[in-house]
Amino acid sequence: MSNIDIMSVNAIRVLSADGVQKANSGHPGLPLGAAPMAYELWAKHMKHNPANPKWPNRDRFILSGGHGSMLLYSLLHLFGYGLTSEDLAQFRQDGSLTPGHPEYGHTVGVEATTGPLGAGMATAVGMAMAEAHLAAIFNKEGYPVVDHYTFVLGGDGCIMEGITSEAMSLAGTLGLGKLIVLYDSNKITIEGDTDIAFTEDVKKKFEAFGFQTLVVEDGNNLDEIGAAIEAAKADLSRPSMITIKTKIGYGSPKEGMASAHGEPLGVENVKALREKLGWTSETAFEVPEEIYENYKAIAKKNALVEEEWNRLFYSYSKEYPEMKALWDKYHDKNAAKDLINDEDFWAYDDKPDATRNLSGQVINRIKNRLPNLIGGSADLAPSTKTLMKDEGSFSRNNYSGRNLHFGVRELAMAGIGNGLALHGGLKPYVSTFFVFSDYVKPMARLSALMGMPLTYVFTHDSIGVGEDGPTHEPIEQLAMLRAMPNFTVYRPADATECIAAWYYAITSENTPTALVLSRQNLPQLKGSSKEALKGAYIVSDSKKDVPDAIIIGTGSEVQLGIGAQEELLKEGIDVRVVSMPSMDVFEAQSDEYKESILPKNVRARVAVEALSGFGWEKYVGLDGAIIAMNSFGASAPANVLFEKFGFTVDNVVKAVKTTLS
Repeated sequence: MSNIDIMSVNAIRVLSADGVQKANSGHPGLPLGAAPMAYELWAKHMKHNPANPKWPNRDRFILSGGHGSMLLYSLLHLFGYGLTSEDLAQFRQDGSLTPGHPEYGHTVGVEATTGPLGAGMATAVGMAMAEAHLAAIFNKEGYPVVDHYTFVLGGDGCIMEGITSEAMSLAGTLGLGKLIVLYDSNKITIEGDTDIAFTEDVKKKFEAFGFQTLVVEDGNNLDEIGAAIEAAKADLSRPSMITIKTKIGYGSPKEGMASAHGEPLGVENVKALREKLGWTSETAFEVPEEIYENYKAIAKKNALVEEEWNRLFYSYSKEYPEMKALWDKYHDKNAAKDLINDEDFWAYDDKPDATRNLSGQVINRIKNRLPNLIGGSADLAPSTKTLMKDEGSFSRNNYSGRNLHFGVRELAMAGIGNGLALHGGLKPYVSTFFVFSDYVKPMARLSALMGMPLTYVFTHDSIGVGEDGPTHEPIEQLAMLRAMPNFTVYRPADATECIAAWYYAITSENTPTALVLSRQNLPQLKGSSKEALKGAYIVSDSKKDVPDAIIIGTGSEVQLGIGAQEELLKEGIDVRVVSMPSMDVFEAQSDEYKESILPKNVRARVAVEALSGFGWEKYVGLDGAIIAMNSFGASAPANVLFEKFGFTVDNVVKAVKTTLS
């Protein structure tokens, strides 16, 4: 280890400690212990170019232990990604580029939003899957245009979280040889020594998953760390996990203590850290110029690696123009927008069908038009209808397959979906039963935070699940997802609305979309239209300029509104029926449009939806009524349950009359 390397490692440590101390908030322990492995990786083994952070063939790095964000910010600063010393000094302050946990799209060089422990592990698996798939599609002999690694760094907390075991089990099954996990093993969590709750043999567990496992006994030994990384990179038949034994809070008086994890070291302890490391400057955020020069020299070498790839890709494009055209199509974010006027895409059979079946038909239309569509389910494709015909299954023997099999791993599936979307070049979807969106939700929340247009296909959307009973019948899940910022939910009523929902999902640029679909057959509605793309529209209008009342429904309940409209008209009551497949999209429309659909002077309103009524108050007001589920479901045939819980035309008619009176 050269002296400049040691100084460069210590620069990461001192900057991290200074950032946390200045903010009087944060987690210094991980950066102090993990600085050597991070430096060795970024300086000597990872392809990245600060001058072009989005270079397609760069290696990906994810800090799964996102609480140690000052480690990543210090790296980005020192390598020249644009973070200044002042940015580091503004750690955890309002509006800064250095928030408490790394945020994708907010700070240049941050590959994924991390914070919930283990999430970054699943995201990394998704990125490695994306690399393997794109390599299988595009690489030609002598032209490895897709050839990069995914590195993820996490600690004991990340390893404990169940999502990590889910994701790494799949990674081993798939033989993702370009996935490398750096395990910062310091045996400390917030409550103390990990032995109080975590005594498993992590190495053996990862071996059981199918990983190559390596151990670095001295987390400060750069040569040992480097040798392990190279051994990991050399084994392309299986992913690798490197256990690197470190000391939390290394170099400070709190070294090895739980208190080093999540609180500032204290002014005197930061001073002691400087003395222990031989750091001569006492000024916060001050780094000697020779260290900056070292980082600049490394960045310059990395720029040459990209230049070499650019030359390779240029020659590839000349020799394989058809592949260059396909590459451009994969990376064209606007390709799906042409489908708005594609008559075949919008066509449907005029017969009753479940929206899950209709969704399956749409998927198989999209896959012929968008070659980068990729996705699958948590062991439920036959039920969620998410299988792409004749496209093969993604496996260790066939990375070109477009059908993904996540196994019974809903939480990891969503995290992996985020990684697929983050990587670039692919348009992924994931799927499970709607009631299991509870398992999916934490990673769906990260999709929304990152603005990742991942599509979630949720089927079996209500008490229509029937005989499986209340454990499988969603009630509160729709309200849960609607409550999430920057997350679009569609519950379509028929084929046209289902196609519209898919069109919205695949053309979305910054918002994930959930499609909530029925198990049971629904009729094709005469008045449904592409207006569903506005979130809500008049599916069957009153003959009056001002209707007597308005019935609002979604999904399978829109037909109840139309049936009630017909019955009410016989009694001289003329109502408007509004289909509202997406509250989120409707709220984004102009005030004029919203007034045209739900005029304020019509206060008699009834909302009907076979899920929780939470949230409908906004649309029915104080004078309106809500027909919804106020309890869990039951085990019986679907038609029996709809009758039992009041989802009938007669009950809607009664509610309208009561509201008018």
